[in-house]
Amino acid sequence: MSLVHKQIGVAVIWNASKQILIDRRRINGTLGGLWEFPGGKIEPGETVTDCIQREIREELGIEIVVGNKLIEIDHTYSHFRVTLQVYNCQHLQGEPQPLECDEVRWVTVEELDLYAFPEANKRIIDLLVPSYNQLF
Repeated sequence: MSLVHKQIGVAVIWNASKQILIDRRRINGTLGGLWEFPGGKIEPGETVTDCIQREIREELGIEIVVGNKLIEIDHTYSHFRVTLQVYNCQHLQGEPQPLECDEVRWVTVEELDLYAFPEANKRIIDLLVPSYNQLF
């Protein structure tokens, strides 16, 4: 039996204060209660950039600019596989709302290790922490 493979567009959203937006997954869903970088499944015929903008609008009610690609991560969980297409994004306007999640929070790069993330997200954090100063 082959595992379901999900292509996911992921946004690392920065605000003017150099904080990153994270959200907490709904407790009753897949990987429930864990924090994540927002994003979602890329629909057929949709570009990664379009997916990220749509997902952020639907999940958080804000507008962003999608910038450069940070990393692509393939990860296998026990009952599905994911490929995360991770992009640097800039917050444009709107106050983030937890429309499709339990909570949203602006955090600094240094605070990321205080939150429990899904395994696949740890590589994003590992990338962000040492390169933080080069990003600005």
